Amino acid sequence: MIPEITTTDLAAKLNSDEQFILLDVRELEELTYAKLTDRRLEVTPMSRLAEEGLNALSESARSQDATIYVMCHHGNRSRQVATWLVQQGWKNIFNVAGGIEDYARRVDSSVGRY
Repeated sequence: MIPEITTTDLAAKLNSDEQFILLDVRELEELTYAKLTDRRLEVTPMSRLAEEGLNALSESARSQDATIYVMCHHGNRSRQVATWLVQQGWKNIFNVAGGIEDYARRVDSSVGRY
């Protein structure tokens, strides 16, 4: 089972100096409707991961010791990617439960919804 983080807990982490990667696996066109902005945000669509495998990840995300919070629209694709990363040997992987939709509803409506 993949550990999860709530969107309210993610918001607290985004307001901290904690080192992590927020990996958004939504497709690029989805970002036009809703997105977060943070220096720790990396966008790597799930379709790109399916095509390129681990090579699609940034150099920092390729570190198996990196703490990575994986996010999508509702939390389903991100759970699949998080599971895959754990199967590849990553240790600190968390699914963002409810995805950006939940973040917009519970934390910050200005990120947008679709």
